[in-house]
Amino acid sequence: MNWGKIATIALVLASVGAGAGVWYAQEYGFYDRIEDGTPESVVLIQTSDGPVRLDMIGFDGIDADSSPIRWRACFRIEGEWPDDAVPFDGATPLNGPNWFDCYDAAQIGADLERGAARAVLSQSEIRPDVDRVLAVYPDGRAYGWHQFNDKTPERGVMD
Repeated sequence: MNWGKIATIALVLASVGAGAGVWYAQEYGFYDRIEDGTPESVVLIQTSDGPVRLDMIGFDGIDADSSPIRWRACFRIEGEWPDDAVPFDGATPLNGPNWFDCYDAAQIGADLERGAARAVLSQSEIRPDVDRVLAVYPDGRAYGWHQFNDKTPERGVMD
Protein backbone atom coordinates (compact mmCIF):
# COMPACT_ATOMS: atom_id res chain seq x y z
CA MET A 1 0.00 0.00 0.00
CA ASN A 2 1.36 3.42 -0.86
CA TRP A 3 1.12 6.69 1.08
CA GLY A 4 -1.49 8.11 -1.31
CA LYS A 5 -3.97 5.35 -0.46
CA ILE A 6 -3.30 5.73 3.25
CA ALA A 7 -3.87 9.50 3.05
CA THR A 8 -7.10 8.98 1.10
CA ILE A 9 -8.40 6.44 3.60
CA ALA A 10 -7.49 8.75 6.50
CA LEU A 11 -9.31 11.69 4.88
CA VAL A 12 -12.41 9.61 4.16
CA LEU A 13 -12.51 8.21 7.71
CA ALA A 14 -12.01 11.69 9.20
CA SER A 15 -14.83 13.07 7.01
CA VAL A 16 -17.20 10.27 7.99
CA GLY A 17 -16.33 10.77 11.67
CA ALA A 18 -16.84 14.53 11.48
CA GLY A 19 -20.15 14.10 9.64
CA ALA A 20 -21.39 11.60 12.22
CA GLY A 21 -20.36 13.95 15.02
CA VAL A 22 -22.19 16.92 13.52
CA TRP A 23 -25.31 14.81 12.91
CA TYR A 24 -25.29 13.52 16.49
CA ALA A 25 -24.79 17.01 17.90
CA GLN A 26 -27.70 18.41 15.90
CA GLU A 27 -30.04 15.50 16.48
CA TYR A 28 -29.29 14.49 20.09
CA GLY A 29 -26.36 16.36 21.61
CA PHE A 30 -27.92 19.62 22.74
CA TYR A 31 -31.57 18.76 23.41
CA ASP A 32 -32.95 18.13 26.88
CA ARG A 33 -36.45 17.02 27.80
CA ILE A 34 -38.55 19.58 29.65
CA GLU A 35 -40.17 18.08 32.71
CA ASP A 36 -43.85 18.85 33.18
CA GLY A 37 -44.31 21.26 36.08
CA THR A 38 -41.03 23.13 35.56
CA PRO A 39 -40.96 26.83 34.59
CA GLU A 40 -40.01 25.89 31.01
CA SER A 41 -43.25 23.89 30.71
CA VAL A 42 -45.52 26.82 31.60
CA VAL A 43 -47.37 28.02 28.50
CA LEU A 44 -49.12 31.36 28.38
CA ILE A 45 -51.40 32.75 25.70
CA GLN A 46 -51.58 36.42 24.81
CA THR A 47 -55.06 37.92 24.94
CA SER A 48 -56.35 41.47 24.57
CA ASP A 49 -56.39 41.64 28.40
CA GLY A 50 -52.82 40.33 28.79
CA PRO A 51 -51.24 36.91 29.24
CA VAL A 52 -53.32 33.96 30.44
CA ARG A 53 -51.83 30.69 31.66
CA LEU A 54 -53.12 27.63 29.79
CA ASP A 55 -54.38 24.57 31.59
CA MET A 56 -52.95 21.61 29.76
CA ILE A 57 -52.40 17.88 29.99
CA GLY A 58 -49.88 15.57 28.39
CA PHE A 59 -47.10 18.15 28.06
CA ASP A 60 -44.08 16.85 26.16
CA GLY A 61 -41.34 19.36 25.45
CA ILE A 62 -37.69 19.80 24.55
CA ASP A 63 -35.26 22.70 24.65
CA ALA A 64 -31.57 23.43 24.26
CA ASP A 65 -29.29 26.10 25.66
CA SER A 66 -27.39 26.23 22.35
CA SER A 67 -30.07 28.23 20.51
CA PRO A 68 -33.08 30.40 21.43
CA ILE A 69 -35.28 28.67 18.81
CA ARG A 70 -34.92 25.01 19.84
CA TRP A 71 -37.94 24.93 22.20
CA ARG A 72 -40.68 22.57 20.96
CA ALA A 73 -43.78 21.33 22.78
CA CYS A 74 -46.82 19.13 22.29
CA PHE A 75 -49.79 19.12 24.66
CA ARG A 76 -53.57 19.18 24.94
CA ILE A 77 -55.41 22.24 26.20
CA GLU A 78 -57.92 21.61 28.97
CA GLY A 79 -60.73 23.94 29.89
CA GLU A 80 -61.80 27.17 28.28
CA TRP A 81 -59.90 28.71 25.40
CA PRO A 82 -59.71 32.52 25.47
CA ASP A 83 -61.80 33.98 22.64
CA ASP A 84 -59.54 37.01 22.35
CA ALA A 85 -56.25 35.15 21.80
CA VAL A 86 -53.81 37.20 19.71
CA PRO A 87 -53.32 35.62 16.26
CA PHE A 88 -49.79 35.20 14.93
CA ASP A 89 -49.27 36.05 11.27
CA GLY A 90 -46.46 34.33 9.42
CA ALA A 91 -46.21 31.31 11.71
CA THR A 92 -43.61 28.89 10.39
CA PRO A 93 -43.20 25.70 12.43
CA LEU A 94 -39.54 24.83 12.71
CA ASN A 95 -38.32 21.26 12.35
CA GLY A 96 -37.41 19.40 15.50
CA PRO A 97 -35.22 16.37 15.93
CA ASN A 98 -36.54 13.16 14.38
CA TRP A 99 -36.77 11.39 17.75
CA PHE A 100 -39.28 13.96 19.07
CA ASP A 101 -42.21 12.04 17.61
CA CYS A 102 -45.18 14.13 18.75
CA TYR A 103 -44.05 17.21 16.79
CA ASP A 104 -44.25 17.20 12.97
CA ALA A 105 -43.43 20.64 11.58
CA ALA A 106 -44.46 19.78 8.02
CA GLN A 107 -47.90 18.56 9.12
CA ILE A 108 -48.42 21.52 11.46
CA GLY A 109 -47.45 23.95 8.69
CA ALA A 110 -49.81 22.27 6.23
CA ASP A 111 -52.63 22.37 8.79
CA LEU A 112 -52.03 26.08 9.39
CA GLU A 113 -52.12 26.79 5.65
CA ARG A 114 -55.41 24.96 5.07
CA GLY A 115 -57.07 26.33 8.22
CA ALA A 116 -57.24 23.08 10.22
CA ALA A 117 -55.24 24.82 12.97
CA ARG A 118 -54.69 28.43 13.88
CA ALA A 119 -51.51 30.17 15.00
CA VAL A 120 -51.55 32.31 18.12
CA LEU A 121 -48.95 34.28 20.02
CA SER A 122 -47.98 32.59 23.23
CA GLN A 123 -45.29 35.00 24.44
CA SER A 124 -43.68 37.92 22.68
CA GLU A 125 -39.93 38.31 23.21
CA ILE A 126 -39.64 35.07 25.22
CA ARG A 127 -35.95 35.57 24.46
CA PRO A 128 -34.46 38.57 22.66
CA ASP A 129 -35.85 38.71 19.09
CA VAL A 130 -37.79 35.45 19.58
CA ASP A 131 -41.52 34.80 20.08
CA ARG A 132 -43.21 31.63 21.33
CA VAL A 133 -45.90 30.56 18.85
CA LEU A 134 -48.63 27.94 19.21
CA ALA A 135 -50.61 26.04 16.61
CA VAL A 136 -53.97 25.23 18.18
CA TYR A 137 -56.48 22.69 16.83
CA PRO A 138 -60.24 22.72 17.49
CA ASP A 139 -59.98 19.40 19.40
CA GLY A 140 -57.58 20.95 21.96
CA ARG A 141 -54.27 19.69 20.58
CA ALA A 142 -51.54 22.31 20.55
CA TYR A 143 -47.96 22.46 19.35
CA GLY A 144 -45.46 25.16 20.16
CA TRP A 145 -42.14 26.44 18.92
CA HIS A 146 -39.95 29.52 19.13
CA GLN A 147 -39.66 31.71 16.05
CA PHE A 148 -37.59 34.79 15.26
CA ASN A 149 -39.92 37.76 15.32
CA ASP A 150 -40.60 40.51 12.86
CA LYS A 151 -38.95 43.71 14.02
CA THR A 152 -41.14 46.42 12.55
CA PRO A 153 -42.54 49.70 13.85
CA GLU A 154 -46.08 48.38 13.25
CA ARG A 155 -45.42 45.59 15.71
CA GLY A 156 -43.84 48.03 18.15
CA VAL A 157 -40.53 46.19 18.26
CA MET A 158 -37.41 47.98 17.12
CA ASP A 159 -33.78 47.90 18.23
